[in-house]
Amino acid sequence: MLAEQQLVVDQESDAWYVHASLVNHRLFTVLYDRHAPALYRYARGRVGADAVDDMVSETFLVAFRRRHRYDTSRVDARPWLFGILTKEISHYRRRERAHYRAMARCDPGEVAPDPAERAVAGAAAHALRAPLARALSDLAARDRDVLLLIAWGGLSYEETAQAIGIPVGTVRSRLNRARRKVSSALGGNDPTRAVEETM
Repeated sequence: MLAEQQLVVDQESDAWYVHASLVNHRLFTVLYDRHAPALYRYARGRVGADAVDDMVSETFLVAFRRRHRYDTSRVDARPWLFGILTKEISHYRRRERAHYRAMARCDPGEVAPDPAERAVAGAAAHALRAPLARALSDLAARDRDVLLLIAWGGLSYEETAQAIGIPVGTVRSRLNRARRKVSSALGGNDPTRAVEETM
């Protein structure tokens, strides 16, 4: 009985679907159905609506092509997919920095709220938009990745470590450094912390 229950659980896991898709490639769509909404939200917050479709599509294409190398001991594929997406974002690094710089130059009174603003928890006050964008653009790319995977992607420290391929201790130190800089730039406020506290 226990073996049968374990088999049922295994058949519902991401790892099972990745492995099974090696025989029946259509089963890979289960991963898309499960994880695409979170990847879209995260990517939209990082690069805006213009590039999000291409980046998420490319993430799943890369994942599909690399599925034979997936470590099936990892039941949840979310960190793996976020890791691929983070690498895709690095290809858009220049565009991302230009996006934040443009937002920082905007007069908060002239800009209408958009979905990216809602993704930044605690930054509902429209006046924080430009200073937050400036603070994010000033972070080192590796610190910004960790901060936004946790704050916007909703990943845990362990999942972030898996996604980027670094130790959990490095995630903690990069996150602390990023939050100190954001908080300092915003006069002691850290809108990115609110998301984690509600998880």
